[in-house]
Amino acid sequence: MNKKNQIRQKKFLKTNYGEIESPFFMPDATRGFVKFLSLKDLSNINLEAVVVNTYHLFLRPGQSFFKKENIHKWGNWEIPVLSDSGGYQVFSLIRRNKKMGKITDKGAYFRSPLDGKWLWLTPEKSIAMQFDLGVDMMVVLDDPPQNNLKKDKIKQAVERTLQWARRSVKEYKRQIRNRRISFKKRPLLFAVIQGGPYLDLREYCLNGLKKIAFEEKDDIFKDWDGYGFGGRHVDSQGNFMEDILKATAKMIPNNKWKFALGIGSPEDIVKSVSMGWDMFDCVIPTREGRHGKLLIRKYPKIIVRNKLKYEVVNISNQRFKNNTKIIDKHCQCELCQYYNFSFLHHLFKYQDPLGMRLVALHNLKFYLDLMNELRDIQVV
Repeated sequence: MNKKNQIRQKKFLKTNYGEIESPFFMPDATRGFVKFLSLKDLSNINLEAVVVNTYHLFLRPGQSFFKKENIHKWGNWEIPVLSDSGGYQVFSLIRRNKKMGKITDKGAYFRSPLDGKWLWLTPEKSIAMQFDLGVDMMVVLDDPPQNNLKKDKIKQAVERTLQWARRSVKEYKRQIRNRRISFKKRPLLFAVIQGGPYLDLREYCLNGLKKIAFEEKDDIFKDWDGYGFGGRHVDSQGNFMEDILKATAKMIPNNKWKFALGIGSPEDIVKSVSMGWDMFDCVIPTREGRHGKLLIRKYPKIIVRNKLKYEVVNISNQRFKNNTKIIDKHCQCELCQYYNFSFLHHLFKYQDPLGMRLVALHNLKFYLDLMNELRDIQVV
């Protein structure tokens, strides 16, 4: 971490459910809940926001359900909720098996993996569903190309992303008018910058999104509230696309929120924050936790002299069988306050859900502590 790049102005994202200081991390409450963790668990570690998945909630319990009951009331969420468009999941479904659907300029036509019914996910339907969810932040539907595609194919995905962004804005304005939502109470709207590993395409996409905002501007829609980095953040060899992420963040106006979708590991988050990215979401802390992988800091602080100081251990390893030491003496989570390595190892040997819950909670607390440390590396 370059010290020069660490100087950041304090930023606060204002939503209908409170303010969040940048940078911040949101776990994936994909189907409306964070797996294995209760609201009390999340409240105890001061979680500030979550991400839900439009595609999964569209499948179950369904859009008709949310026309009557929004996500905040249904899940008793008293913190800001962001919804993604659902596009990445639908596209992944179709790319894994072409029999599951097709992608056209209209949208994605796909077969539900739950009951086999054929469904459409269009820019308009995605926005309407997100309004029905009653979220505080929403993301427009985009075309996320694979990074190993030829440049002309990725350019086609960028063009489709821009077409869908314009249609999303129109639907966004229509929903606000129909629902009579005031400008002050409206959900925040995020566009997505596509372009794969090609910086010129990323710039082309961003300029196109700015043009859409200018042309669609009115008393309801003033501008995009933020921009997301679309697609995978690693290249076809699995390398973190540091140069592309850095250049893209620099292109985005500083008064806009910068959402690094799907990032990621502690190392990638630290690098991204130094580039100017504000918002992060990923399944890593909770998913890895459910599989017994713990993030353990070596010092009271996770970042020491501009370097990350932690290790990843697998609690199922036999070396923890008789280790009765506290897991992380610098952590205040439930796991580290009441249990030791040996007992946690025992829980995982019996595949008891308690162990999975405790490690998922611990890892998420680690991420939130990391974000708090990163907030301190800035000036007011």
